[in-house]
Amino acid sequence: MAASTLTTIGFDADDTLWQNEQFFRMTEDRFVALLGEHGEAADISGRLLDAEKRNLGFYGFGIKGFVLSMIETAIEITKGQVPAAVIAEILAAGREMAAHPVETLPHVHETLEALSGDYRLVLITKGDLFDQERKLAQSGLGDFFHAVEIVSDKKASTYDRIFARHGDGAGRAMMVGNSLKSDVLPALEAGAWAVHVPHALTWVLEHAEEPAGHGRFIKLMNLGGLAESVRKIG
Repeated sequence: MAASTLTTIGFDADDTLWQNEQFFRMTEDRFVALLGEHGEAADISGRLLDAEKRNLGFYGFGIKGFVLSMIETAIEITKGQVPAAVIAEILAAGREMAAHPVETLPHVHETLEALSGDYRLVLITKGDLFDQERKLAQSGLGDFFHAVEIVSDKKASTYDRIFARHGDGAGRAMMVGNSLKSDVLPALEAGAWAVHVPHALTWVLEHAEEPAGHGRFIKLMNLGGLAESVRKIG
């Protein structure tokens, strides 16, 4: 088998296989409206983002950390005078996010079906363990995956470890996702192929420069062209 032959394909979950960021945006709009009398919308959103940045190291990625950051921001903006009713609204919004039905993105099912017989597929996702397991179960996509890895962050070392554990190393692997920062750049650094499938909504903390000209970088506008791109690699 040639050293460049693909044997393993990793897939991001949120906003690659199913909708995610749109629910965070909707909840943020609701949060901003709740605190509208205490400041301008842009300022409230900015302070929430600052709280999220501070809290990533404590709470990680996902709904729970987002809810705690909203509560912290509400306390700060109101100088400790946030009404209990507002806290209750924030908690209710978080529960609604966690209960929202999974909406898979176009071309997901047929693409996984086309690739799963010839390649080891691995789901590699950040976020809350309980929530990611719920979404995978509701999506109906679980049977396509050889393994599932729910990680605290995505770095080159993460992909090195996962592709060694579930495949033949990063050199024979590919990572597919919507985030340049988490799915593409560290996978390329590890020596894997990386496919960027942009989503209309991407969290600002996942933005990064596109690695134009990199020999193992591929950009697709949706997952519909992935199987053909994979076959060309071999």
